[in-house]
Amino acid sequence: MISQKSKYALRALLALAARPGGEPMLISDIAEQEVIPRKFLEQILLDLKRAGLVASRRGKAGGYLMLRRAETVTFGEVLRLIDGPLAPLPCLSKMAYRRCGDCANENACKLRKVFARVADATRDILDTTTLADVLQAGVTSLPVEI
Repeated sequence: MISQKSKYALRALLALAARPGGEPMLISDIAEQEVIPRKFLEQILLDLKRAGLVASRRGKAGGYLMLRRAETVTFGEVLRLIDGPLAPLPCLSKMAYRRCGDCANENACKLRKVFARVADATRDILDTTTLADVLQAGVTSLPVEI
């Protein structure tokens, strides 16, 4: 299950990516439009800024704006940034592999085999779905085969 923080991060990024001409958007406007608590949104935007996904501008025409094109930002990238590894078991993680302490033999583990399929399907969807895909086609028209 993804965290509320990840859901808010994705919604904020989609709001910014939908801006015509990449215009900046005020935190208060994002918070109101996406129904995100402002203080929480400030923390999320700082994380996204540190990761190079968004930038902030000061002044009258200031606010937050996308640094990268929506076509280059995947759901998987954002979820890993906010929540960490996507794998349901630590022994399946590509970025934070850790052997399960209660497992005698990974190759023979029946649980690992099932959850490996889950992890592969999850990665396939999240690592190929971009912000632009969702903005252009709507999430309901994306192909999902699990």
